[in-house]
Amino acid sequence: MKKFALILSTLSFRQLLLAAFMMIAALLSVTSVHALVTLERLATHSRETGRDAVRLTENAQRLAERTVAMERSARQFLVLNDSAFRERYAESWREAREALAALSTALPEVPSSEFSEWMEESESAWAILQAPLASRNANQQILQQTFASLLALNERLALESKRELERRNDSLLDELEQQRNLLTGQVIGAMVLAVVLAFGFGMWLSRPMAQIETAIGRLGENRFDQNIEVRGPADLRRLGKQLDWLRMRLADLENDKSRFLRHISHELKTPLAALREGVALLEDEVMGKLSNSQREIVGILQQNTIALQTQIEDLLRYNAATFDAQHLKRLPLDLQALLHQVIDNQCLQWQVRDLRVEVDGTVRAVAADTDKMIVVLGNLLSNAVRFSPEGGVIRFVLTEDQDRVRIDCIDQGPGVAPADAGRVFEPFYQGERQPPGARRGSGIGLSIVREYVEAHGGTVQLLPHDGGAHFRIELVNE
Repeated sequence: MKKFALILSTLSFRQLLLAAFMMIAALLSVTSVHALVTLERLATHSRETGRDAVRLTENAQRLAERTVAMERSARQFLVLNDSAFRERYAESWREAREALAALSTALPEVPSSEFSEWMEESESAWAILQAPLASRNANQQILQQTFASLLALNERLALESKRELERRNDSLLDELEQQRNLLTGQVIGAMVLAVVLAFGFGMWLSRPMAQIETAIGRLGENRFDQNIEVRGPADLRRLGKQLDWLRMRLADLENDKSRFLRHISHELKTPLAALREGVALLEDEVMGKLSNSQREIVGILQQNTIALQTQIEDLLRYNAATFDAQHLKRLPLDLQALLHQVIDNQCLQWQVRDLRVEVDGTVRAVAADTDKMIVVLGNLLSNAVRFSPEGGVIRFVLTEDQDRVRIDCIDQGPGVAPADAGRVFEPFYQGERQPPGARRGSGIGLSIVREYVEAHGGTVQLLPHDGGAHFRIELVNE
């Protein structure tokens, strides 16, 4: 078995697929050929049985006809004393003996005494015909009894011939039924074996394809922490090694990118701090009183330095979130209490815009990282506050089923444009629908939400909704 598995492992996907088709085709072909050979043999047997039945019937009829001819010739010879009638008797007797010999061969179950008795009776009749004239006339009654015995023997032989035909027909029908059952079993067995082979090869060949699909999905999701190992045909194993090399290469590039962002962010913070300090000195008129135009320029500088610092901090925060998502501290967590805490932490933001935040439903505790879930719910709330109209309502709905907990966040803002729905969770992506007069965000809040939720084994998605955005988080309730 191990040797066979080793041989299979050296073959490629195409070779294994071809081998599977060849094995199934060979199995069905062998079954079909065997069925054809069996049908041909049964047809030949049926034809032979039919010919034997015809010959048996003909010989029985011939024996009866020749016996009648013998009796007629004997009576005519006794009356007319013409030797020609005796010769006719001898000719009919010879043909009758031939028919009798054929019947004795074709009727093995009939006792040989029946045929011997017929020969004895026919020979006694011939002896009477060979006797002198005076003696022949005296033996007419004996001759009549002899032919009566011959006719009775013919009837018994005819009846035995009929029984033999019935026995042969029954035997042929039994063989046909037996072969039909055998062929039915072989066909069903071949079909079951073909299905088992097809299913087995399909499962064995689809498993590495599923492993490759899963590996590609992990690469697309920037999950480089698990080795890629593909089991199966040789060419798919080579593809798995190439994907693993690609994983390590992408992981190195991701680490390089993260280091670059950290370094460039820190490098920018130093001159930016000096720039902000200088702008603050100008704004405080340390170097002298500013004119209105100069004060306007200082305000523009102050605003842009703050925006630049915010973007740098967002870069650092995103890199930290990507790293932190791989290190969770799961503890039993009351989501309803945590949600109220997040809402209270941001009460100034939503109260200043006259918003109302509602929480509906309760769920049992889940195993989650408290700090990460605070960030997740906080980003969802701040995103909803940012896009909600003044006086609007933001609703959080908590539901659960057997193994999942759902958190729905629904606002009354403009919603997400259809063109942005597929990319709303991408880092640094900003949709086309932005709040009027507001500064454009960094586009990393929802991407951090996805990082943290997927690290918990859950999902986050944007659901279709009229008159606002509807985000749903699902967590596995272990």
